[in-house]
Amino acid sequence: MSNHRTPHPPPCFDTGPVDPQPTFPAPLPMVEPRRRGRSDAARNRQRVLDAAGRLFAERGVNCVRMDDVAAAAGVGKGTLYRAFGDKSTLVFTLLDERERGLQDAILRGPPPLGPGVGPRERLEAFLHALVDMLGRQLEMILVGENSTVGARYRIGAYAAWRQHVAVLLREARPELDADWHAEALLAPLAADLYRHQTQELGFPPERIKEGLSETVRALLAPS
Repeated sequence: MSNHRTPHPPPCFDTGPVDPQPTFPAPLPMVEPRRRGRSDAARNRQRVLDAAGRLFAERGVNCVRMDDVAAAAGVGKGTLYRAFGDKSTLVFTLLDERERGLQDAILRGPPPLGPGVGPRERLEAFLHALVDMLGRQLEMILVGENSTVGARYRIGAYAAWRQHVAVLLREARPELDADWHAEALLAPLAADLYRHQTQELGFPPERIKEGLSETVRALLAPS
């Protein structure tokens, strides 16, 4: 067995809940056109997401405060809190932005992740893509999936992944309980388990991918 350990940022002490949302005075009436306000808000939102992504990658999610993000983005703390509320919401939003790339690849990308090959090949490619995503964004996904009890299963992306897996399973073997087996195939990709396997047991990602592929092939083998 490999003794490989996936590198990860040094831990930071969590001194309490995420920065509370402050109270701000009511904004002054807008005198500029509403379109200008929407444009400014969209630019500020993207600057915040870009800055948060950089800081999380450099320092780790637990080592970054909302004040740090506001300073790096060049926006006021009021702007940041009105847009995102707290750090968990910011993490969820950043993850959602990044997961859209995978969603686009599933719908319109080349095979085997996109259309053009059989359901087994697509299912294996999709599960492997989720392993790669965990490797790139593990700390953020850990925060998102563990922010509250059951948060993993309420994330919009999880519902989309589950539906995609179930559709492929029905296409390959209509007699299967596709919804149950979709949950079973996604269970090994919980961030907590991935962290345990890679950082505590020393499993390399390729071993996890091969295990998933073996499970898919056994499940979809002709009976």
